[in-house]
Amino acid sequence: MAIGIYFGSQTGKTEMVCAKIKSELGDAATDPKDVSEIGGDPSQFTEMDGIICAIPTWNTGEEQNRSGTAWDDLLEKIGELDLKGKPVAICGLGDAAGYADNFVDAMEELHRYFEKAGAKMVGYVSTDGYNFTGSKSVINGKFCGLPVDEDSESEHTDDRVTQWCSQLKSEMGL
Repeated sequence: MAIGIYFGSQTGKTEMVCAKIKSELGDAATDPKDVSEIGGDPSQFTEMDGIICAIPTWNTGEEQNRSGTAWDDLLEKIGELDLKGKPVAICGLGDAAGYADNFVDAMEELHRYFEKAGAKMVGYVSTDGYNFTGSKSVINGKFCGLPVDEDSESEHTDDRVTQWCSQLKSEMGL
C-alpha cells in the first residue's frame, strides 16, 4: 500500500512535521513531496492508495485560500478528482496563541475539497488539550485532522504525531 505524503510550506515547519509522519509510517508512506512540485495537477493523488496532506494556516486576510502555499491553487482541482473511498488524512499547522480565533482553518478547506472528490476522510482528532477559541476545522466537535502548533506548543508535536500516526495505521489499514 502506498500512502502519499504531500505538503505546502513557507517556513519549512510543515515539511519538518511531514518528515516525522514519514518516520512513523515507514515504508507504508512515500517521501514527503511539496505540492508546488506537482505542476498544478493533483491527478497523481488518484494513483495513491491513501493520501496525507499537510497545510499551514496563514493570516492571508481572506476567508478562503488560507495556506499561502500551492495548496490554494489546487483546491478546486482536487474537488474535481474521483477519489471515491480513498482514505485521506490532513495535518494542519497553526499558531493558537497568535491566531486563536482561526486556528488551523486551512485544514477545513482541504477537507471540504477532498470530501467533494469522494475521499474517505480519516484522522479526526479531539479538541481536548488545544488552547484556541475558534476554528473552521472543528467538524462535529473534532478537528478534521491533526493540528500542530510549532509556534506555541512545539513540546507536544512529537507525541501528537506519534499518536495520530498510530490512529492512521488503523484507519488506513497499514
